[in-house]
Amino acid sequence: MKLLLWLWSQLRSCGNNLPALGIALTVFALLFDFLKRRKSWSRYPPGPTSLPFIGTMLQIDFHNPHLSFTQLSKKYGNVFSLQNCWRNLIVVNGFKAVKEALVQKSEDFADRPYFPIYEHLGFGENSEGVVFARYSRTWKEQRRFALSTLRNFGMGKKSLEQRVTKEAGFLCSAICSEKGCPFDPHFLINNAVSNVICSLIYGERFDYDNKKFQRLLHLFEQALNEETGFLSQSLRCVLSYARVLLHSANDSTFQSENMNYHYLPVCSSLPSKNLRSNHTLFCSLQAKEHAGSSFNDNNLCMVTFDLFSAGTETTSTTLRWALLYMLLHPDIQSGPGRGRAGGFFPGKVHEEIDKVIGRDRSPQMEDLVNMPYTNAVIHEIQRYGDIAPVGVPHMTYRDTELQGFFIPKGMTVIFNLSSVLKDEMVWEKPHQFYPEHFLDADGQFVKREAFLPFSAGRRACLGEQLARMELFLFFTSLLQHFTFHLPEGQARPREVGHFAVTLAPHPYQIQAVPR
Repeated sequence: MKLLLWLWSQLRSCGNNLPALGIALTVFALLFDFLKRRKSWSRYPPGPTSLPFIGTMLQIDFHNPHLSFTQLSKKYGNVFSLQNCWRNLIVVNGFKAVKEALVQKSEDFADRPYFPIYEHLGFGENSEGVVFARYSRTWKEQRRFALSTLRNFGMGKKSLEQRVTKEAGFLCSAICSEKGCPFDPHFLINNAVSNVICSLIYGERFDYDNKKFQRLLHLFEQALNEETGFLSQSLRCVLSYARVLLHSANDSTFQSENMNYHYLPVCSSLPSKNLRSNHTLFCSLQAKEHAGSSFNDNNLCMVTFDLFSAGTETTSTTLRWALLYMLLHPDIQSGPGRGRAGGFFPGKVHEEIDKVIGRDRSPQMEDLVNMPYTNAVIHEIQRYGDIAPVGVPHMTYRDTELQGFFIPKGMTVIFNLSSVLKDEMVWEKPHQFYPEHFLDADGQFVKREAFLPFSAGRRACLGEQLARMELFLFFTSLLQHFTFHLPEGQARPREVGHFAVTLAPHPYQIQAVPR
């Protein structure tokens, strides 16, 4: 501190001597940077050397941050520190460390970093929805409301299963209309999965050629892919959300026909009976609360958009990986499976579907228990596809410890979920597509504790139950009706993904042959 005061006095004495002033300013900035970043905590996690002003960002591959984190963990351990310019970060890798933080010390790591961009969008500190909200009474209220909304509109009930099954039928019909020609399944899958959450939130599904619906999906897709790479993970997801909200709010196609619903610019032009009843419930809760209640129009907008985006992107991306893996591993569609002990058993997906479901009736969730191989394949798609490799950043709610290191309150923490799903200490073949990870020697399905595609703890994905249902019903319906081939003459699709908010497959084409 004395040195800083001395430097400040030297700066003042430089007066109009510009060269001396420049040198003094440089020295002052470098010293201030060093003192600011000096670790005052005796057990703070280690990390790579930080450069002035830019921190350790040169250590990160912006297009594959999860791979960079895994590499850095080999040198600095499973809990290490980084610096993004002036901001300190902690990265947690590996199943044991992630489990300790998210499960055993869930509340300690339950907070979220503050996202200033909300203020620019007109949303206050008390209007953050669910996904990006700070850990507080507001978040608890909104999460309870979101879960009750999903339950009220069918989650966990037979009625929702029937909606998914019906939508799977529409998807299969749309694929049939391709008449065996090569096509990119991206937007057909996106449309089908989006329609499930639309049926919950808006009260109805939309035809795949509905122009307003297509506009919404294209805006969402554009926002997710506008920027690739890491770009400070603490801002990436919320920036993508912001683009959709801003684009759609400024697009006349999405202006409300009834201005009473102007606070839902993303979906205001879409018919919505259940949304209105949802709004009525929200307003009734708002009326009962005090002036600082979290039940306000901005939160209704954010919660609705949280549900829509969370209910669309990850599930549709997983299904796109599913079809890609069926192309790359045709033996899993129609070939024999192998148990961990080496014994063969009838494990091909087509054979299991024909045996349990047949060709005439639609799949049902009760079939899942009798389809261990198909269940294992779906789980391996989620594990190997690694859809959300670094998730959404967390922040420590209070001072805590992790793996013997001190983590102070208010520290941004990134969980490298990819390092859990491909932990070499847990999985037999972590870097191969191997459904037998989820089968015992007798070919029966086994749960794996390190299977965390939905994260864990208080911030686990609130749509996990819905996603599991959709993945099983959509996947089995598609494989029940089609055999998927790589179109003749086309190069083998890339197995590596493209990282934006999620890790998605690069565009590819398939040929669907009716069975």
